[in-house]
Amino acid sequence: MLDKISKKILAELQNDGRISNVDLSARVNLSPAACLERVRKLQEAGYILHYSAQLNPQLLDVALLVFIEVVLDRTTPEVFDAFSQSVQIIPEVLECHMVAGGFDYLVKARVKDMNAYREFLGKSLLQLKGVRETHTYAVMEEVKHTTKLPIR
Repeated sequence: MLDKISKKILAELQNDGRISNVDLSARVNLSPAACLERVRKLQEAGYILHYSAQLNPQLLDVALLVFIEVVLDRTTPEVFDAFSQSVQIIPEVLECHMVAGGFDYLVKARVKDMNAYREFLGKSLLQLKGVRETHTYAVMEEVKHTTKLPIR
């Protein structure tokens, strides 16, 4: 169970992963040494997985965001494993989730435009073993985007 100070540290790091330890310690009312030790323990315990930068997809020419429902031809462990392993190496795929319901996987991907999407779909996703059909939803407007988790 996390105490109040550890939760504050996690919240501050979610807001700014590049914050200096001195600034972080001031925001959570700890000495720099105690704060650094807390962060180290949070990392060791697995609360902090890694640090990264959020990049601008428009400037990197991957502005089109799509969600793709994937239906597999069979729902066996072997087919699930093959799909899961194959999707890992496709750079356009940002997220892939096995879901319960009317399809097997929900894929979130970014590409340049609709032409790039059609190429990605035909040359990457539909070529994966076990894929029977897909349904695509192109995002018209990103209303909310965050990687911050609620900390209570």
